[in-house]
Order: sequence, then structure tokens, then C-alpha cells
Amino acid sequence: MKSITDWIRNTFEIGHVSHKTIRPMEGIRGFAVFLVFLVHYVTLIDPWLLQNSGASQAAEHLRRIGNLGVDLFFVLSGFLIYGMLIEKPRPFKRYLARRIQRIYPTFTVVFIIYLALSVAFPAESKIPGGLSDAVIFIAQNYLLMPGLFEITPIITVAWSLSYEFFYYLVIPMLVAALCMRAWDFQYRVLFFLLVSVFGFGYFSAYGGPIGLLMFIPGILVYELLESKAVRSLPPVGLPSLFLAIGVVVVLNDLGTNGWWKYALLYILFFVFCLECFVSSGLTSGIFSSSSLRWLGNMSYSYYLIHGLSLKGIFLLLSKVYPPVQDGSLMFWMLLPLFFFLTLIPSTVLFIFVEKPYSLASNPKRTLQDRKVLAT
Repeated sequence: MKSITDWIRNTFEIGHVSHKTIRPMEGIRGFAVFLVFLVHYVTLIDPWLLQNSGASQAAEHLRRIGNLGVDLFFVLSGFLIYGMLIEKPRPFKRYLARRIQRIYPTFTVVFIIYLALSVAFPAESKIPGGLSDAVIFIAQNYLLMPGLFEITPIITVAWSLSYEFFYYLVIPMLVAALCMRAWDFQYRVLFFLLVSVFGFGYFSAYGGPIGLLMFIPGILVYELLESKAVRSLPPVGLPSLFLAIGVVVVLNDLGTNGWWKYALLYILFFVFCLECFVSSGLTSGIFSSSSLRWLGNMSYSYYLIHGLSLKGIFLLLSKVYPPVQDGSLMFWMLLPLFFFLTLIPSTVLFIFVEKPYSLASNPKRTLQDRKVLAT
């Protein structure tokens, strides 16, 4: 039993070369990716649910709540990437190469799986028929263009990667062009607050990718944490998280999802993360738990492959138990089981692709070490 526990710990505990480990941040990642799972689970189980039943209403609420997962990922990325760049100058080519190494090995493997399945199951394929159109569409997807551009993603969740990569490209240029490392932290905080006000004003008037603003709460958390301007907070983290969940549920019931929904989430996620990182109370303790952190450490692999895994699971379920709209009890019973099943391919992807090729500072050296250990 101890050897299994040691293997799990050695596999899912990861070190960070570019930043210090913040344990509750890893747990928040795990929580965020579980929220994303909920979105796809309730979408795929819908044919089994009786319309206007308690289960179908709960599913709709869970779908809205689950969408918060991506926003949380943006906040954490805002914290990590900005913190890495503001700490000290980094050669842009090396920085960009590291970002590509972090994103593309795992993405490429999953992308190839989707392309192969598109050929094997043409009825499920999103790729257009003409050769030139197909090549352009595949290239656009591989270059992470869906999301910021109106392009259908082959991998459904990959739209968010265009937001991530846009942020990866813009923030180092902004820091360097404005010489922000030389600023006092108060002026940097003021600058990003002004950017936020302008952004919310612009997007409320003209529309656009308002989700990009969700990187900024992470930037502000980093500034307050690193400057030690805030050394402790009362236990406001969990209430802020619950309020964020309540906001999306209530706004959905009211039939409105205006720009100010993001403004509220911006504030609530800022408070949640700041208290979680600054204090060592209940919020930090919950999100520092081993199970959540281990899920968080493999969250990228899980994020990319879980939708495909779920679709396969539901396809098998439909063969055994065709959709009948009376599955309220089944909705709750299958949720933990199907979540566990999606962990299996995600774990394989994490162990054999993401960890050796993306998380290791020197993938070749890591593979050589593994070969030595094997012999």
C-alpha cells in the first residue's frame, strides 16, 4: 500500500523551475478542471433527462457553474506568467520557446487523436470537405486560432488556448515596452486597474473577448502578494467563491449575462485567490489537499482529453441503455463514476506526454534518467 502511495505522490507532485510552488494554487486548478468536467457531463447526459425535471434544472445550473472553471484558469495564468516576467528580464525567444513547450506536446498528441477519429467517424468530423478548406481549417486549429477568431475548434475546449497564447504574447511586450519592472508596485496596480475599467467600458459598448480581462485579477493578486501590501485577510475566500457561483446561477435565472457578470467575477475571484494565497486558514487548507493538488497538476492533460473520453463513455452507455428521458437518479449516480473514468486516459496522457515533454525543464535528460532507472 505504501509503495502505491509513494508512486502516486512521486507521479503527481511536480516541481516548478520558473516559480515557487503555491500549494493552494495547484488545488484551485484541480477544482477548476472539475468545473469544466461538469459542463461536458451535463451536456452529454441531457438526452437521458426529463425536460423541466429537477435533474434537468440542476444540470442547467451546473453547466453555468462549470463555465467558471475557464475563468479561474485565466486568473491563475495571469498570476503565474506576469509574476515570472515582472520578477526579472527573460529573453523573449527562450520565454516563448518555453510557452510552446508547455502547450504543444500534449496538445499535438490530442490533436492527432481528434484528426484520426475525424477520418474514422466522418459523421462526427468538424473538418470541411474540400482539400484546401480542410488544410486551412486544420492549420487554423493547430495554430490555436479558434476562440479569439470565429473558427470552430476541433478540440472543443481548445478555444481557451487562443486566449492563453494571446496573453503569453502581449504581457511580455507590455512589461518590456513600458519598463514596468522599474515602476513602484502601486503604479503597476493602478495601471492594470485603469486597463480593467477601460476594458469593461469598451466591451460593454462594443462587445468582444471580455474573458481576456480575467487575467488581470491574477496580476493584481501577484502584486499585492509579492509587495506584502496584504499580509493577512479575514476568511473571505470561500464566501467569495460561493458568491461567484451564486452570481452565475442567479443571472441565468434572470435571463441576463451582461458584461457586469464578468466585473463581479473579476472582483470575487480576486478576493478568493488573494485570501487563499495570503492566509493559511480554511480556504488555503481545502485547496492544499493532496487529491485536489494532484488533479490540478495534471489539469492540462485532463482538460484536453476528458471531453473525448466522456463522449466515448456516453456512446457506450447509449448502446447498453438508449436515452430515455427519466434518468434523474442516473444523473447523480453516474457523475462520480464518469469523472473517475475520465481520469484514466488523462493520467496516461499526463504520465507519458505532459510530464516528460512539457513539465520537465530538460525533457531529453528526463527521458534518459527514466531509461537508467528502468535498467
